[in-house]
Amino acid sequence: MKKLERVHPNRQVLAFILVVFLSRVRPEPIRYSVLEETESGSFVAHLTKDLGLGTGELAARSARVVSDDDKQRLQLDSQTGDLLLREKLDREELCGRIEPCVLHFQVFLEMPVQFFQGELMIQDINDHSPVFPAREVLLKILENSQPGTLFPLLIAEDLDVGSNGLQKYTISPNSHFHILTRNHSEGKKYPDLVQDKPLDREEQPEFSLTLVALDGGSPPRSGTVMVRILIIDVNDNAPEFVHTPYRVQVLENSPLDSPILRVSARDADAGNFGSVSYDLFQASDEIKQTFSINEVTGDILLKKKLDFEKIKSYHVEIEATDGGGLSGKGTVVIEVVDVNDNPPELIISSLTSSIPENAPEMVVCIFRIRDRDSGDNGKMICSIPDDLPFILKPTLKNFYTLVTEIPLDRETRDEYNITITVTDLGTPRLKTQQSITLLVSDVNDNAPAFTQTSYTLFVRENNSPALHIGSVSATDRDSGTNAQVTYSLLPPQDPHLPLASLVSINADNGHLFALRSLDYEALQAFEFRVGATDRGSPALSSEALVRVLVLDANDNSPFVLYPLHNGSAPCTELVPRAAEPGYLVTKVVAVDGDSGQNAWLSFQLLKATEPGLFGVWAHNGEVRTARLLSERDAAKHRLVVLVKDNGEPPRSATATLHVLLVDGFSQPYLPLPEAAPAQAQADSLTVYLVVALASVSSLFLFSVLLFVAVRLCRRSRAASVGRCSVPEGPFPGHLVDVSGTGTLSQSYQYEVCLTGDSGTGEFKFLKPIFPNLLVQDTGREIKENPNFRNSFVFS
Repeated sequence: MKKLERVHPNRQVLAFILVVFLSRVRPEPIRYSVLEETESGSFVAHLTKDLGLGTGELAARSARVVSDDDKQRLQLDSQTGDLLLREKLDREELCGRIEPCVLHFQVFLEMPVQFFQGELMIQDINDHSPVFPAREVLLKILENSQPGTLFPLLIAEDLDVGSNGLQKYTISPNSHFHILTRNHSEGKKYPDLVQDKPLDREEQPEFSLTLVALDGGSPPRSGTVMVRILIIDVNDNAPEFVHTPYRVQVLENSPLDSPILRVSARDADAGNFGSVSYDLFQASDEIKQTFSINEVTGDILLKKKLDFEKIKSYHVEIEATDGGGLSGKGTVVIEVVDVNDNPPELIISSLTSSIPENAPEMVVCIFRIRDRDSGDNGKMICSIPDDLPFILKPTLKNFYTLVTEIPLDRETRDEYNITITVTDLGTPRLKTQQSITLLVSDVNDNAPAFTQTSYTLFVRENNSPALHIGSVSATDRDSGTNAQVTYSLLPPQDPHLPLASLVSINADNGHLFALRSLDYEALQAFEFRVGATDRGSPALSSEALVRVLVLDANDNSPFVLYPLHNGSAPCTELVPRAAEPGYLVTKVVAVDGDSGQNAWLSFQLLKATEPGLFGVWAHNGEVRTARLLSERDAAKHRLVVLVKDNGEPPRSATATLHVLLVDGFSQPYLPLPEAAPAQAQADSLTVYLVVALASVSSLFLFSVLLFVAVRLCRRSRAASVGRCSVPEGPFPGHLVDVSGTGTLSQSYQYEVCLTGDSGTGEFKFLKPIFPNLLVQDTGREIKENPNFRNSFVFS
């Protein structure tokens, strides 16, 4: 132990008393120090030396150590003079929290009596840890408390003093609190819990912290207490949606009352403050009409049909309100998913209802297409039929122009029904069709065309004037005024044809009229050209050939060429009695000025002196014997032959033949007057022989003369009249059977010259000549050589 420095005495009441009563007292106490809890018997000080005594003096003088509290905590070894600890000293027990802790003692010596004051300072050691009065501290703090707020905590007790006593407090690390150690006026240290940041019960409703009290010993001792902090809820949290914004896709054809989405909001508060109700927030009328929300569950339901083409998405604001009146906002984005429920649309911007023909690449229509759907549902294909002379040209986006691909021909097709088809690519595919009617306006590019290149009209002769004999017709493939046709007669190619006096034409309808009565025997056929002109600009025209064939009427009776009736004496035919049956007696020659069936002649024996003796061939007029002649047959016979045509009604004429039966041609022939029949019969044979010889001998000469006469008649009509005269009456102008079915063939016409002697009236000769006729392809048109007209010559 070391000797302490001299200090002022504190509590030495006893010492003062002793000083008063004792004569020798040390004025200042001796001081020693010892650590508490030092083991008993431990050395404290060497009193002999400290008191300045000799060795053994303490024992000799019966030294004793007396404490103030009468407790012997020290003992003195008299032999050695050492002051020892009788027991362990506990500073906290002896002094408590008094500092310094001093144990006062006295050393009493006898012989002589002497007192020494002593002080033993008991030095504290860190043998006690801070101790809290409870194992756990519960602290309740409102969550709306502000940072910087102090919350006092329990004080820890440490029996040690000085540096070994309680020095500071610490708390387990956290982000919301720290410990502030404050010194009390009494020297105690108080822990205060300081709030560092706002509290949120919803974030962390409770804190469990460890408060540590540390002393200043080495090593330091500590004591702990669990601080449990409960955050008291206040309605400081508005409801918050779990997800915001919500995004949901809904098919536009979703049924009504189908659930769209369930929204959820959480309120971190507790109790009524944490209960949440839902409602639409500041929703437009459209949203209110389309959606509804369950205020308890947050289910959003569909109230109205969706239409992607009108509204593609909805932004619905949802309000969640807690029981304390705080609310939170959330957004629901409802995207309407397109379904292919809209067919494509076709909007015509410009339309031409009529375009002129022959115009190249004309714009018919300008239109645009659209589909209110989206994606593939909104993609479109536009088309027209392939068999039309039009094409579609895309211009701007979704704009198309319909133009002609080739020039149009109105005459081929004057109207087009164009169907424009727009098809989308959705599933199922929807399409829209728009029909356009396009008229092709006319251009005068077509001349009138007759229905026939040539017309053949038939007119029966003896027609009434202004008779409608037929019509021509021309059509113009154009339309309107371009197709209005006007008809006219074109100048005839034959300048001698009096066309203007023969026919006329109606300019509007092409009806042809005969202006006067026609005579087949004078004019069998004629032709002319008819023109048709349209009223376009410039006007176009065409022409057609019209042939008019005059049809024969049965207006001419047959004319008997042989035998003639203009002689006073009848012509007598000689027939030998030895003639065989079928012997040709003569031939009745007749012609008919008509033609065809009207000129077909038939012959029949009308009267005979002796029926059955002679017969007439019906088709050629040949008179032949029907049987052998006998002596009993009369010598003279009179035959009346009927010549009849085949017209309707039929016309006829008669020819009278006189036949004389002779025994031979050497018998003289004399005309037998009725008064002298015997003499005539005697001379008849001679006459026949003479006539026969004269005929044969003069045949050649007469032929030559006839040829000369015909040539002269051709040159001069007046000169031939003196030599060859035409009989008056119904004698025809030309004798020809065109059809070839009459008595005369097509290859012959007959010229007959008769003597002008009325006394004899003898038939001179009959010869064929070739006709000068031109038969047209139609078999009806015949041109006549006027030089052969009136070819019967009489002398």
